[in-house]
Amino acid sequence: MGQPSKVRSLAAWILTGLLSLLFLFSASVKLMRPDEVVKAFANFGLGDYILLIGAGELVSAVLFLIPRTNSLGLLLLSAYMGGAIVTHMQHGEDFVAQSVILVLIWVAGYLRHPEVLQSFRAGVAR
Repeated sequence: MGQPSKVRSLAAWILTGLLSLLFLFSASVKLMRPDEVVKAFANFGLGDYILLIGAGELVSAVLFLIPRTNSLGLLLLSAYMGGAIVTHMQHGEDFVAQSVILVLIWVAGYLRHPEVLQSFRAGVAR
């Protein structure tokens, strides 16, 4: 692949930065354990795991932000959002926001490293 355009690179960093900020904020809220968050996690049956989930989210966000570990962060955040989607579905709650965030994670990943989706291209022989 050739050099990324400046516009694509800038868009990738802006989207990656915004998503990382979102996840860093979300993780910090879980780690601070305010009453309403603890209650929400207890309603999901995840009250005992809030610190573990927050720590996992924090690590995933940092890995996503760092260029060298971006691919691992992409996979971890995808799994995290998949879990969030399923949890909301299981409890009859809206999951559109989580789905949009998941798509944006992959858009950012593609913009940073288009080769991340290379295996989906037609005619790729392995």
